[in-house]
Amino acid sequence: MLVLTVRRLVTGLRLCLLAAALIHSVAVSAEGLRLDLARLEHPLVTLEGVSLSVADEAQPARLRIARAEFGGFVLHALDLACSRLELADGWVRCRGGRLELPGLLERARVDLEFDVARNRLQIRLQTPEGESLALGLLPDGSFRADLSQTSVARLSALLPLLSEYAPQGRISGSAVGRAATESTLVTFDLRLSDGGFVAGGGLNAAEGIGLRLAGRLARDQAGWQWSMGVDWTAGEAYVHPLYLESGLKADLSGRFDGKRLSLDGAKLEIDGVRAIELRASLEVDPLRVVSGALAIADADLSVIGSRYLMPLVAPALSDRIQFEGLVSAGGRYESGDLMAVDVSFSDVSVSLDDGLFGIGPVNGVVPWRAFESGLARLDVGAANWESLSLDAFRVEAHVHDNAVDFESVSVPVLDGRLVVSDLSLERRADGWYGQGGAFIEPLSLESLTRAVGMPVMSGVLSAALPALVVQPGSLSLDGTLVISIFGGYVRVSRLELREPLGVAAYLTADLEARNLDLGKITDTFAFGNVTGFIDADVLGLELVRWRPVAFDATVRSSPGRYARRISQRAVQNIGALGGGGAVMALQRGFLGFFESFGYRELGLSCRLSEGVCLMGGIAGDSAGPNDGFVIVRGGGVPSLNVIGYNRRVDWQELLARLQGAIASNTGPVIE
Repeated sequence: MLVLTVRRLVTGLRLCLLAAALIHSVAVSAEGLRLDLARLEHPLVTLEGVSLSVADEAQPARLRIARAEFGGFVLHALDLACSRLELADGWVRCRGGRLELPGLLERARVDLEFDVARNRLQIRLQTPEGESLALGLLPDGSFRADLSQTSVARLSALLPLLSEYAPQGRISGSAVGRAATESTLVTFDLRLSDGGFVAGGGLNAAEGIGLRLAGRLARDQAGWQWSMGVDWTAGEAYVHPLYLESGLKADLSGRFDGKRLSLDGAKLEIDGVRAIELRASLEVDPLRVVSGALAIADADLSVIGSRYLMPLVAPALSDRIQFEGLVSAGGRYESGDLMAVDVSFSDVSVSLDDGLFGIGPVNGVVPWRAFESGLARLDVGAANWESLSLDAFRVEAHVHDNAVDFESVSVPVLDGRLVVSDLSLERRADGWYGQGGAFIEPLSLESLTRAVGMPVMSGVLSAALPALVVQPGSLSLDGTLVISIFGGYVRVSRLELREPLGVAAYLTADLEARNLDLGKITDTFAFGNVTGFIDADVLGLELVRWRPVAFDATVRSSPGRYARRISQRAVQNIGALGGGGAVMALQRGFLGFFESFGYRELGLSCRLSEGVCLMGGIAGDSAGPNDGFVIVRGGGVPSLNVIGYNRRVDWQELLARLQGAIASNTGPVIE
């Protein structure tokens, strides 16, 4: 075998012509040939460690390339076996060849034709999986590549960044260009079908993706310049926490110098948004955003609110929040830090689907700067909490760094006013913290109860809350809320509210009521008639989803001298709360002849835990050996006692008894 070693040859396709002529001449005069090339250069590709061996007809010709570099990609250990090598009439042909490329191709069929005279190369490649590639090279560096059903997974061998996403899908299309030593120009039109990926333990995934990418690439000494159009035609994706569907279109342009990817211009088309423009600069190893700017014009919240906004802000409420109105926004990111954000609102309304809460229309702007203060101003046309409506008000705040300092906010509430003052909020790594104060100017309970559809009550609600404390997901009041009602007052303290709009809203508080007029209470709730006064304490109140799950409550007669009478209907209803057989009359036979009775004292307690109410009566008073409890202790003429015997009562059953007593004009039959 003749061994020729060529250490250095001139660049360009003339080298291929020289090699082909040499092979042809040797093939005539020798049974075998081996050609080793240290380096072979072409404007499109550079080859190193090239070894070509041609033996007799029983042995296939073999081409091995230790290293191939093209377009910034590097391949190693290429091995082409050609069982039918033809060297004749100025042509080099390889029919039915087999190409092996570790990690990229196995047993791929190759047909190759090289026109020595015209310096033209044609390669057709087909994999066992049905993928195909046709590549044509001309002496001036021009080329054309046609792809059909090429696996995206193979590209991860060329682009290691893709491997962590386990990409799937098939690419078809074409690329046409011209490569020279100093520059390269490529135009392409590609289509992806059945695309998908999985990353982040399943938190980011896509399937059934269809894309069309059409554009151009240009390379010079400074790197690559590119522009392309992207049309997402099919499929869906979940990029935590956002669910995305096809329909997005984008026009992109930028530069890439091997280390930094610059997005000089990007225009996106998304359903519900008039315009989106983006600029960015990214470092690729490791991948991070260095700088960027984003502008969004007239985003229709009725379209994008539940789709894009709520999954980022409050995922649990995505299906319950309804939006209207337009939002525009802009942002600027520099040197790895967010520097500025501007948001404007135009007739924006937000409401819960069950009517629990609503606000809007809202108009105004919120400017934020990293190192200076901006004044945010929002005009709120109206708001509601369940049936309670609020009139128009304005919110003004100084926004700076990670903090918001509110001016005094005055919210009209019926004939009163809620005023929040000195409220300052600061955003930390785990959420918002802050404190301020609030007070409620006297508000008529008659107006309030009418507005929310409750039985009409007389009285006044007022509050002084000097320390309003905000923590991530919760609001607590270090102060007291005082309600003047039924001739006495109810004082609320240690109030804390967590996730008020969430699916697991949670409230805790202590309540203290003093000198409530029983006559006004029983008249209001149609419970019968009772004269006198009561005190009440509800300690450790816990509400989950606005329903009581725990408390320790006691109701008892207020101290002092006052008239104490109870009607027969009230006796019956109180007896219903204590269970059947709850009345023991001293003059039982005369019960039906009297409409009211005197009493000395009344008391009732309930300790709620795990859905069961542990009942009790007047403190320290027992009915006797049957362990009953005294609810009403008689006094005067006629006199009676109301005694309960069931100490453990299901909470839902107790509520049903109370609602039935209020709703019915006749109490339960007392035997």
